[in-house]
Amino acid sequence: MHETTAPPGAARPVFYEREEHAHGDGGTLLGFWIYLMSDCLVFAALFATYGVLGSNYAAGPSGAELFDLRLVALNTGLLLLSSITYGFAMLEMERDRVDATIGWLAVTGLFGAGFLGIELYEFAHLIREGATPQRSAFLSSFFALVGTHGLHVTFGVIWLVTLVTQVRRFGLIAENRRRLMCLSMFWHFLDVVWIGVFTFVYLMGISR
Repeated sequence: MHETTAPPGAARPVFYEREEHAHGDGGTLLGFWIYLMSDCLVFAALFATYGVLGSNYAAGPSGAELFDLRLVALNTGLLLLSSITYGFAMLEMERDRVDATIGWLAVTGLFGAGFLGIELYEFAHLIREGATPQRSAFLSSFFALVGTHGLHVTFGVIWLVTLVTQVRRFGLIAENRRRLMCLSMFWHFLDVVWIGVFTFVYLMGISR
């Protein structure tokens, strides 16, 4: 509380309060949820585009001719395992174990990098086979949807490496816990989107 100075005989002093208003975790997490909802709209538009154009092969190859379901299943397993290991990292964070948290985050990053490596191999193989995005509407929508998800995973891995550095340097302070919570939501969101991609693009593409 602070009191204003006033000359003798002046009106009664006025009191006012000056406070620091800090934004808590709730505001950050709510803002991140709003971001995820906007990202849902992006992927919904890409899924809708693929749903409309996914059968337009322009006399080119179809998904049944191009997709290697065993490779995609392996990739799916890597991403789902990364979600489990991230959950282990969050459990260790709650126990305030810095080294164990970093260890599980590192395992998660390795699974994410493996996922990206297989996806890049798949894209390179398709391009060598002449199945480029400009070949047909089906391939354009395929590369747009799967590639956008891959970009998100790439950003997630970069974010994860940054957080590992922050946790190693500063420990599990409140700010790092909040950032780990946000990345957790982002990572699990990517898993859910990929399940949709695996089902809608690959499984249904093989069955056509």
